[in-house]
Amino acid sequence: MGFLGTRIGIIGAGLCDEEIYELARQTGRLVGERGGIVLCGGLGGVMEAACQGAVEAGALTIGILPGFKASEANRYVKIPIVTGLSHARNVVLVRSSQALISIGGSHGTLSEIALGLKMWKPVIGLRTWENLKDVHYVSSPEEAVDMAFKLLE
Repeated sequence: MGFLGTRIGIIGAGLCDEEIYELARQTGRLVGERGGIVLCGGLGGVMEAACQGAVEAGALTIGILPGFKASEANRYVKIPIVTGLSHARNVVLVRSSQALISIGGSHGTLSEIALGLKMWKPVIGLRTWENLKDVHYVSSPEEAVDMAFKLLE
């Protein structure tokens, strides 16, 4: 447990379909219901959905933004961290998270998964890149959140 709560990074693409959006929203909500803090890249798609769900649960959301303006954050980010680092912000996101839940995603998400594994962070995969060694694959938001918190005990 961190000072304010367990920090769970929810990673995934900035553009996603409705099904992935809903999985991410449910995941963010479940993290929030357990007293966790949702960290993400702060933009749209999976990131927005995870923040929306967390906010619906009354949780804190932190967006690690790639650009130079806090206004670039999605409307559910409560604390925008402006980095100006572009894709390199993935290192900050991963380093700041205690565990990562990957939902869907493209190459940026793959880089976050790799960084998480390199930094010995638990990585949980939900409908994301398949067959990656040391990723804990699950089939539902409930399993993802349960696994993240269990691996941090």
